[in-house]
Amino acid sequence: MKKMNGKTVIITGAGSGLGKAMAIAFAQNEYNVVLSDINMDNVIKVHEEIQAINGKSIYLRTDVSKFEEVKDLVDKAISTYGALDVMINNAGIGPKNLAPTAKSTLEDWDNVIAVNQTGVFYGMKLALLQMTIQGYGNIINIASLAGLKASGNNISYSASKFAVVGMTKSAALEYGKKNIRINAICPGYTHSALLDSMFKFKPELEEGLKKMIPFQRYGEASEIADAAIWLASEHSTFMTGQTIVLDGGLSL
Repeated sequence: MKKMNGKTVIITGAGSGLGKAMAIAFAQNEYNVVLSDINMDNVIKVHEEIQAINGKSIYLRTDVSKFEEVKDLVDKAISTYGALDVMINNAGIGPKNLAPTAKSTLEDWDNVIAVNQTGVFYGMKLALLQMTIQGYGNIINIASLAGLKASGNNISYSASKFAVVGMTKSAALEYGKKNIRINAICPGYTHSALLDSMFKFKPELEEGLKKMIPFQRYGEASEIADAAIWLASEHSTFMTGQTIVLDGGLSL
């Protein structure tokens, strides 16, 4: 299919939090936005918000832990818009229970790894196949500060995010010569559904964690979206295989 005007971005986990913020930001920057999420009610609302600002978007329910569903997502983007300029692997979950490694459940391990690690691999693999054909492309993986430093009582999430950082660097090394850039964003504690669920499980963490951040506040989803816009832009064309840490200084 002939490429339409405007660049095209796929965003997984686009129904809420960081994904929603990125979807709105890319629409405002005149991208064709391909929204995916496992929660259709949420993703339809985001689609309607984009339509309300005269943006361009389509949506598809996608469970990123299922290869065929991710393939359908990429195929839909190509058949609709003719190319895939940017792939943002954002969909992610946390464990149902925060617990020491020996007490972590097999269910939490399997589910978190399937979405956060395998799902990112599927997205990268399928995007890279298309981008190699095109001769260009840009992949942005949403990792976490928990992929760069220890995160206690959170083994599955930490393992998955360390893996995302490693996959980002490995693939960037492989595909730089193909004119494809691959970078990761590592947010610290940022207002999102994932953070809200953690505070619901352990309310006492909310104020305690905030005090550990030099900025004395949590990040905003819009701040992560700004970084994604920059990584997708012509202002970062010599950057690949890097991790951008947005954590209010927490890692210091």
